[in-house]
Amino acid sequence: MVNAPRRSKRRGPQLDRIILDNLLDNDGALVGRGDDREAERYSRVDFSGRDFTGTRFAECEFHGVDLNTTVLRGSTWNECIATELHAAVFSAPRSSWRDVRIEHSRLGSVELYDSSLRSVQLDGSKLDFVNLRNATLTDVLISNCIIDELDLSSATVQRLELRDCRIGTLDVAGARLSDVDLRSSDFLAIHSLEGLKGATIDDAQLALLAPLLAAQLGIIVE
Repeated sequence: MVNAPRRSKRRGPQLDRIILDNLLDNDGALVGRGDDREAERYSRVDFSGRDFTGTRFAECEFHGVDLNTTVLRGSTWNECIATELHAAVFSAPRSSWRDVRIEHSRLGSVELYDSSLRSVQLDGSKLDFVNLRNATLTDVLISNCIIDELDLSSATVQRLELRDCRIGTLDVAGARLSDVDLRSSDFLAIHSLEGLKGATIDDAQLALLAPLLAAQLGIIVE
């Protein structure tokens, strides 16, 4: 008797639809630290170097906004859509993101350690170094992106998909992964292979990882 193949119980990210209506155009001049901003549109605004520590953005749209070295520590982003963001340094540690979509953006060093991301999509963007150490990710889709280094060290991740991405280095040291789909993306290197427990990869990726797995287990292949 031939047993039927076991079906994967992996679940993909569950993303809520974001609908923004009746937005008020804002030139950003009066936005400040700890503000509560709601239902506003920021287009071609330069926020570089500003201090938005603890600022909350809800139901807001951002287009062509410069956030280089903007201080976003502890900021909150709910039901927001952003396109063509620019920042050589995007500093938002300990921030909170729920129902957010970011598209066609160019970000350098992205500091999101100790942050919370829920129902977040990042699409068609180029990022250099993404620091998500100790972050909590739930229902996150990263698609069609180029990322030089993605650091998920000690992160708690549930329902994450990396779809059609090119990743230089993925670091999962101490990560806790559940329902993480890596199958359609390419990686040059993965650090701390034991952190991949809970991730799904394809046959081609397994073949590329085989030498690393053998070395980690002390297996000699001749």
